[in-house]
Amino acid sequence: MSELSLFFAQNVACDTTEEFVVSQRFKDKEGAAVAWKLRSMTEDENQECRKAATRKVKGKNGAYTPEIDPNDYMAKLMTSSVMHPDLKNAELQRSYSVLGAEALLRKMLLPGEFAALGERVQALNGFGTDMNELVDEVKN
Repeated sequence: MSELSLFFAQNVACDTTEEFVVSQRFKDKEGAAVAWKLRSMTEDENQECRKAATRKVKGKNGAYTPEIDPNDYMAKLMTSSVMHPDLKNAELQRSYSVLGAEALLRKMLLPGEFAALGERVQALNGFGTDMNELVDEVKN
């Protein structure tokens, strides 16, 4: 196998999935904490999250510049990585009286749990930096 063939699509590990216990509050019938199933995503999916979290902000002289809402971007990144539970499930959203996967995630989790999930999702997707550095990189 040549050196270049190591980079061929068929020779590269695909999406990475893992289980992660986000909270001890979600328990199965035996009382054990339920793990959530997370997956890595492609850069195309990441760009979709960035684009969806970007707004045009009116600046000096009436010029509009794109600005990323870091909280919205992180929530979109997280919901895109969560495979189970299905955050887009209407019944699950109804049980928390919310509409939308990001709103559901914010309602389901305590602040520390939300932050822990965010850190795990960032690591799973290859981000070795904190969120502020990530947002600065995205802006450039």
